[in-house]
Amino acid sequence: MKISIITTCYNRAATIQGAIESVSVQDFPDIEYIIVDGLSNDGSMDIINKYKDRVAKIVSERDHGMYEAINKGIRMATGDIIGLVHSDDFLYDNHVISDIVKQFEDTDADFLYGDGVFVNANDINKPVRNWIGGSYHRWKVACGWLPLHPTCYIRKDVMMREGLYDETYKIAADSDLLFRYLFMANLKVTYLKRKIIRMRMGGLSTDSAKRKLMWDEDVRMYRSHGRWGVPTKIMKMMWKVPQFIEAKFMKA
Repeated sequence: MKISIITTCYNRAATIQGAIESVSVQDFPDIEYIIVDGLSNDGSMDIINKYKDRVAKIVSERDHGMYEAINKGIRMATGDIIGLVHSDDFLYDNHVISDIVKQFEDTDADFLYGDGVFVNANDINKPVRNWIGGSYHRWKVACGWLPLHPTCYIRKDVMMREGLYDETYKIAADSDLLFRYLFMANLKVTYLKRKIIRMRMGGLSTDSAKRKLMWDEDVRMYRSHGRWGVPTKIMKMMWKVPQFIEAKFMKA
């Protein structure tokens, strides 16, 4: 089984090295690592090129945003399974991909998700919010629950069949894809009960300046799939409250 991991990047010289190294130290041997850069001008490509012997494919060209870049990477990928490591994030430890592959082999799943932790942007050893995925139930998705996007690993043939990221969204394309896959499609879903990713607070959907746009896009997304927009968005937010409380008492 081959795993394709995609990292998209635009002006992330401060963090891209951590993402790359977290992939390159994985103990699973068959990883196709793809980096799609949006024509960075801050030195990101200088850092990326230092690791070109560990990266299967590198693209640096202008795009219209993260989701176009992710879709580009998915179409380039030749692996059986697709996963994402964003340029601000890093895999939790060097056994993550091996554990993911074993779970796919044991369950023959189409879609896998797990746990993650948000960390302080300036102190990656300081947890801000633990995200425990928990068991999958379709009714939970209808009530706003979704797994943490970067913990999700999906068979490529499923993605090509069910559709990629909707590039009309600037922030909510991941929520849209997860809702379509977990509520509308008939997929075999498995939960891997372990931390998969560390995410720095301050990404697209965690930046307070972007929350208004996130609200509007989530409401539009739910309505586009025949759900109640505002009530479902509020329920989505309520699923996250215990994560902040738990992070106060647990170490990353």
